[in-house]
Amino acid sequence: MLELVQPAPPDAILGLTQAFVEDPRPDKINLGVGVYKDEAGGTPVLRAVKAAEARLLETDHSKSYFPIDGQPALGRHARAMLFGPSHDLVDSPRAFSAQTPGGTGGLRVAGDFLKANLPNTSIHLSDPTWANHHGIFLAAGLQTRTYPYLDRLANALAFDAMLAGLEAAKPGDVVLLHACCHNPTGIDPTPEQWQQIAKLLADKQLFPLIDFAYQGFGEGLEQDAAGLHAIANACPEFMVTASYSKNFGLYRERIGALTVVAADDEAAAAAKSQVKQSIRRNYSNPPAHGGAVVQTILDDAELTADWKAELATMRDRINSTRQAFRDKLDACDTQLSPDGNAFITRQKGMFTLSGLSKDCVKKLREDHAIYIVGSGRINVAGMTPANLPRLCDAIGEVVHACA
Repeated sequence: MLELVQPAPPDAILGLTQAFVEDPRPDKINLGVGVYKDEAGGTPVLRAVKAAEARLLETDHSKSYFPIDGQPALGRHARAMLFGPSHDLVDSPRAFSAQTPGGTGGLRVAGDFLKANLPNTSIHLSDPTWANHHGIFLAAGLQTRTYPYLDRLANALAFDAMLAGLEAAKPGDVVLLHACCHNPTGIDPTPEQWQQIAKLLADKQLFPLIDFAYQGFGEGLEQDAAGLHAIANACPEFMVTASYSKNFGLYRERIGALTVVAADDEAAAAAKSQVKQSIRRNYSNPPAHGGAVVQTILDDAELTADWKAELATMRDRINSTRQAFRDKLDACDTQLSPDGNAFITRQKGMFTLSGLSKDCVKKLREDHAIYIVGSGRINVAGMTPANLPRLCDAIGEVVHACA
């Protein structure tokens, strides 16, 4: 039987990392996978994480299963981070949170829940979106559609086209939105635009699913939640998937949360039972360590303050690297858009959608051992003072060669 199985294509991002690992060239640069790196090119374990792990080593006395939906205290922390500690949804029975294996696990649980309970719905994804979004929801049995998002010529948000695309969705359809630091573009709506989006979702009776993978990597924990808050004020029900991979540096620990807000307490209780059933059928109950680390940090005011300081350091490094990248390209007389390189510093978060063509991306990999995603998405957080000059020189060479 197995001789009939055809090889699957490599993952667009993780497959690129495998090719990078196998590349013998010593000066290779990996700007594909979305992992934060410090100025030395390492992905550090945060001080607050190390302190929490040391505490857990002393206090953990059991490896018994977690509840299906994880620890209630972690769920409360998840909602406080999303909505703010004084928001009524933190303790309202209208809302609940389930611990998931990363944001990806939360998206899959959400997809299974939607398919089981709203089987005829479609989910609308931005064009472009994270490469794995379509695969996750198709695997859950949902039909995916797209709405316009990127003005490719201006490398800016195509806001009017986005609103028109959402206006065409059917009542009851699901709309996936990136809360901040849009992946892959780095382009976010303004607070005023978020207000218009939220009103349209409410007026059209569309169901928001917010992917919040990068809270704190844009402008700050509270500022990055502006879009979510607009939706929470306008829409009686929605879902949010959060990831703690980036903002806690817990990539391999696979820790995230799915938060569901319902119109009333009864609907929330019913939804919670269905979410728990989906979890039970997927992975039974969540892994403990990453969740315990996050909970330990957020339970302790001193550890929380240290974590926030480290998060600010990571955010500031990304923003200063964006500026350095733009300045170096300008100095090399290399323009990545008809309007120059100013779009790089307007974007937020780890990624910039560079506008480089597939041919340029291929030449960067083949001629210069520089690995970026085929769409032209570059992980700014992977740039360092050591590799930035060579990177910009190589981009200049391939841009002129591809012209």
